[in-house]
Amino acid sequence: MEFKMERQGLLTVGQEVDVTESVLPTSYYYTIQPMIAMSKNYPGYERLQSRKGIVKDIKETDRGYYTVVEFDEEDIGS
Repeated sequence: MEFKMERQGLLTVGQEVDVTESVLPTSYYYTIQPMIAMSKNYPGYERLQSRKGIVKDIKETDRGYYTVVEFDEEDIGS
């Protein structure tokens, strides 16, 4: 799962992070705590079950900083 960060240096690759889930009328989004980065909106069928993940990558783009977090979950449909 990819999260957008506003500043660099807040996370490191390999770090374990905690996420919280927020509910919108038709979707969910996730925030790395303490308010470090936020995910895009996900429909209910892509909802996370885990609340802990491991930072796998951090990248800088023209649009800002992004981090990829891996969660230990089964693929949907398996």
